[in-house]
Amino acid sequence: MNYQLITDSTSDMNVDLIEEIGVYVIPMEYTMDGKTYHNYPDYREQSPHDFYDALRAGSSCSTNQINPDTFHKVFTSYLKEGKDILYLCFSSGLSGTYNTARIVAQDLSQEYPDRKIEVVDTKAACVGEGLLVYLAGLEMKKGKSLEEVRDWVLANRDHLAHWFTVDDLNHLKRGGRISATSALVGTMLSIKPVMNVDTEGHLTVKEKVRGRRQSLDALIRHMQQTAVNPKDQIVFVGHGDSLKDAEYVADKVKSTFGTSRVVINNLGPVIGCHTGAGFVALFFLATTKE
Repeated sequence: MNYQLITDSTSDMNVDLIEEIGVYVIPMEYTMDGKTYHNYPDYREQSPHDFYDALRAGSSCSTNQINPDTFHKVFTSYLKEGKDILYLCFSSGLSGTYNTARIVAQDLSQEYPDRKIEVVDTKAACVGEGLLVYLAGLEMKKGKSLEEVRDWVLANRDHLAHWFTVDDLNHLKRGGRISATSALVGTMLSIKPVMNVDTEGHLTVKEKVRGRRQSLDALIRHMQQTAVNPKDQIVFVGHGDSLKDAEYVADKVKSTFGTSRVVINNLGPVIGCHTGAGFVALFFLATTKE
């Protein structure tokens, strides 16, 4: 192909998926207890289990968006090879990464006027972003042009449903998603929020249920309500060091819909900083994102 597909590490795809579609993943940074790490897809600097264990032990964590110099370096490396670029970016509703990438792309377009640099806001996050990127990569492998793949993403990003729940409400409290009172009462009563990512790429609390198992079942219920031809889809399940719960959701998808391919991926540290351990999410194509 005469163009390179690029995304960022918030897409949380495993190495096999990345190699299958030939996407380049820009590692994002996070800081834990004063030490800065890069979120590489192979977790070479810190494993997900060690990261979530540190969170459970009380470590503090913050994240950084990709800086202009990094975008410039990555984009330029492919432009010098004579390749065009299609960058599928982390939701603008959750980060300033998209705007930074767009500014760098505009500057480089003047330096490389014969090359195409397309920056697309996926309006997606974590493993949901990964599913959208993966499906776009499959379109690319069919021989579709850069413009055709870009248009496919724009047409389908509002149909990539994200449904998820968390086990520890304190991380949502720290991020301003819920109040301190809601976190305290919810923890005492074992209330679990069921959340999604809306068409603007923002996180929203859609309902609250009592009990962990009920919150996992709610993910399946939402899939029943909106999924498009679920039997023949590729469905992704993401988790924050909560593999057994992710496997429960994956098994429910297979038994409920007859879906043959359900991929379980880790939730990386960049998103995990804000959700904590115990995050479980379900991603699929739907009639509506909400």
